[in-house]
Amino acid sequence: MENPPAPTNSFKGFVQWATTPPQAYAMYFICLILVGGLSFYAGYLRPKKPVSVGPPPVTIAPRN
Repeated sequence: MENPPAPTNSFKGFVQWATTPPQAYAMYFICLILVGGLSFYAGYLRPKKPVSVGPPPVTIAPRN
């Protein structure tokens, strides 16, 4: 009598499934797309122009 295979509904089972050769190529491609997309999105969020404060306020105090 053989032992039944262990359930693969855990994180360890997913890692074992994802590191076998056919799935490993797909997982690498998916991670590459995710990293590229997230880095593009993070670069897109940067402001294009620096925020300027504007001219200094004019004071009415007399000069010496």
